[in-house]
Amino acid sequence: MKKILCVLFCLTPVFCVCCPAAAQSAQGTAYYIDSLEGSDTGDGLSPETAWKTVPVTQCALNAGDSVLFRRGGVYECALTVNNTRGTKKSPVTITAYGEGDAPVLTAPVGTEVFRLFDCSYVTVSNLEITAPEGGGIWIDALNAPSEGITLENLYFHNIQNYKVNCRDNLSAGAAAARACVMVKGLPARSLYPVNNLTVSGCEMADCGNGISLWGAFDGSKGSPWEDDELSDLSPVYNEGALIENTYFHDMDAEAVIIGICDGALMTHCRVIDCCQGEGVDENGEILYFTAAAWFWGSENSTIEYCEIAGQKNVGDGMTVDFDSQSNHCTYQYIYSHDNVRFVVNNAKTSPQVGNTVRYCLSVNDNGGRNTLTQGPGEKDFRFYNNTIINSQRFDMDELFDSYVVNNIIVLEDGYRLNPNLDPSSYKGSVIANNCYYNCISGLITGTKFNTVPGFSGDDYALTESFALSKDSPLVGTGYEIPGDDCETDFFGNIITSRNIGCYGGAGTDSPYRRETLFEKALRFIKCLFNMLRNSIEGKN
Repeated sequence: MKKILCVLFCLTPVFCVCCPAAAQSAQGTAYYIDSLEGSDTGDGLSPETAWKTVPVTQCALNAGDSVLFRRGGVYECALTVNNTRGTKKSPVTITAYGEGDAPVLTAPVGTEVFRLFDCSYVTVSNLEITAPEGGGIWIDALNAPSEGITLENLYFHNIQNYKVNCRDNLSAGAAAARACVMVKGLPARSLYPVNNLTVSGCEMADCGNGISLWGAFDGSKGSPWEDDELSDLSPVYNEGALIENTYFHDMDAEAVIIGICDGALMTHCRVIDCCQGEGVDENGEILYFTAAAWFWGSENSTIEYCEIAGQKNVGDGMTVDFDSQSNHCTYQYIYSHDNVRFVVNNAKTSPQVGNTVRYCLSVNDNGGRNTLTQGPGEKDFRFYNNTIINSQRFDMDELFDSYVVNNIIVLEDGYRLNPNLDPSSYKGSVIANNCYYNCISGLITGTKFNTVPGFSGDDYALTESFALSKDSPLVGTGYEIPGDDCETDFFGNIITSRNIGCYGGAGTDSPYRRETLFEKALRFIKCLFNMLRNSIEGKN
């Protein structure tokens, strides 16, 4: 089948010969491309006169215009949509027409299927995008802010999904980054933002990376990678990004990076078996670090109602990661399981401020140590009402004016909770009303429970097992958190009781059996023995 040539769409004062002005209407002009039955002698203005290939000529796209690919066709493309300005009511659309399978678009080596540069209100939908040696979509704002780009119902797959021995190049587009979607880059080529981007109902599979979303900063002042203060770099945030109902799976590296954004939201997504590159050399030394969905230099942004599972990167591989001066960001209602770890936060040169982790469930995230913070620490950090099951070592220090309360932490055999007992590590913080089980909890300030939690079930593959029995000592004994605005728990129930853990109801009818003193003593002895064994083996 003959491959489609690349096409350059850019806004010009007049139409070129292949796009006659007489064909326009108030609703915009539709341009049809049909690799099955089209002809380059047609005018492209109807399905019957569709182009087979698109000439490499300039063609104006205005508000309401559309570019339509026939379903069932295969198209090699390197489409640059440049300086095209739709409106909220009349966006420019690139989509499919006809019946059958979605059109398949692929890119030549080293380039992207689409480049949306200096565009606003462009919608790309209902296409299959694959680029074994290229990238998916590169969005950038070079000469003016971008607004209202929408990517919906797109299936990305087979985009450079192979093992690497370093982090990907984030500075030169989607192809260089092995990404489905690259927004701007790090460092950015301009200080203009990409605002109100929406990615909805997509699937991204068998790719190097999913969505790499970056704002900008004044690079003349340094770089946060070099441990400079992000607040000194005049960041230009992308505002209002939305990633929803999207399925990321089977990726060598990362699903989503929310970098230098304000008010971004990732919600109701699944991230399964990403970060499959373990990131170590033949001697087990760590080469690079990747995590599935994380914040970098962002503000007021949220990741919620997501399932994150199966990460293998040894250096990171965590679900919760506030990185490089991310402040006032939140992870909530996350189901995290079978990852290397649940949480490691990475402040750079000063404590991050106002971040929250709440009503999350972590099960079998036990390939490495959890650390609530490393670097200068976290200030006004809220880590509460999480249920963490079968975790390895769990470290807590460098927390200032923070709350670590109402959490259930059940450790894997032989691992330990490791608080820093220096009071200066918890200045102004409240660490209280947590349930530590299967561990020797240590001398931690505040009320604590070292008891059987009283879960409703024993099948850890079922999230409903982690509701609490009404007779559990954790029901109604949580710490009241000033300013807490959560109305529902992890399971979606209205919170009717201040409990410990991610369940907020009055309790289920499942039976609860308390430990005897003898059973508790045996458990402590077993924990101590396993800790000593792991210490000798260098595991703890």
